[in-house]
Amino acid sequence: MSPQFLSARNLSLLVTELSITATLAMGMLLIILPGNIDLSAGSGVGLLGGIASVLVFEHNWPAPLAMGTALLTGILIWFCMGNLIVRQKIPAFIITLGGLLIFKGLFWLIIHNSTIPIVQGGRANLYSVLTTFYLPPWAGYALAAVIVAALIFAKLRARKARQAYGFAVEDRELVFLKLFLAAQLIFLFVIVTNKFRGIPLSAVILGVIAFAVYVLTNHTPFGRYLYAIGGNEEASRRAGIAVSRIRISAFVICSAMAAVSGMVAASLLQSVQSNAGAGNTLLLAVGAAGGLSRVFDETGMAELLAENVLSPRYGLLVPFLAAAIVKTMQGNSLTAVLTASGMVEPMLPALGLDNANGRAIAAAASGAGSIAICHLNDPFFWIAAHMGGLSPGKALRTISLGSAIVALTALLLLFGLSRVL
Repeated sequence: MSPQFLSARNLSLLVTELSITATLAMGMLLIILPGNIDLSAGSGVGLLGGIASVLVFEHNWPAPLAMGTALLTGILIWFCMGNLIVRQKIPAFIITLGGLLIFKGLFWLIIHNSTIPIVQGGRANLYSVLTTFYLPPWAGYALAAVIVAALIFAKLRARKARQAYGFAVEDRELVFLKLFLAAQLIFLFVIVTNKFRGIPLSAVILGVIAFAVYVLTNHTPFGRYLYAIGGNEEASRRAGIAVSRIRISAFVICSAMAAVSGMVAASLLQSVQSNAGAGNTLLLAVGAAGGLSRVFDETGMAELLAENVLSPRYGLLVPFLAAAIVKTMQGNSLTAVLTASGMVEPMLPALGLDNANGRAIAAAASGAGSIAICHLNDPFFWIAAHMGGLSPGKALRTISLGSAIVALTALLLLFGLSRVL
């Protein structure tokens, strides 16, 4: 690892980049809690950032007005999508997948498929300072002290309330240890960022949003309703919860997060580019698989495994397990197949599969592994759960277990087929 990786400058920049994804994740949390899904959020990030940039640079709008317009545009779009999903009973997967493609096309149209700066050359505005402004060192320490004091107050207040109701509470030593470690981490973050320029404004924005989402989901009726709807929508409706209004509100809040993410992302580059908001997942997966195969070849890792670990008796288990592990970790079957193929291809001779039939069966084994195990990080899981009216817990017991059974059955069939061929 390069010493520069842990430098204050690099860590500060990583925090700024993290704030983009983490802010959007806060909005996605509110979508997922009641059992929905939003595939369009990434493209929405680019679209809303592009709208603000075009209004500022090409139409000379004041930055606050342009950013507010982008925010209101996002709220209107996601409100309409939420209504289609909730009122018209159209699956969220269909609506948001269409939104993903439409937003990307609109984004390219709005920016003329070119790079649009967010500010006239040599000047600054509210848009550009989202990632270029840093808190002074004294302000960083003051903010850290306020946060630590608030944590101590909240923890002790919650402990006292539990004692008043006769509930079990943590030992004083454990409470002290947790608060002490939290305070150390907070002040360590401030010390490291102050060695560069100070706490980035984008990190402050992320902190405010994360705190707001925490309060919303844990200390308001709205948050409790989100959890209730995700657990059992029909029971929530019978309990008098306005299910439709809550779910639409979740989409609206997510749109605000997407707008903030889009503007911070544009501010980081000081421009909006045609690839903002989403990448080509297929090309990335293919590149990763090809690169992984080359690494296994050139490092001699494949030969090392062949000599010391692999043998023909493992046969189809290796491609199956490689794909299953990748699928379980990141939830995408296509990426799992391509990654497993890149890993296993140099090992085929050691596995006794280095012929036409063997390669075909190994590819099929990778495909079988790529469907196990379908769980919370797989979009299909949520689609199937939504269409089947299943709660997340019941979906885990049915969809996840079912996908594992299907995958193992396919592996057994492939074992039988390999004996015949």
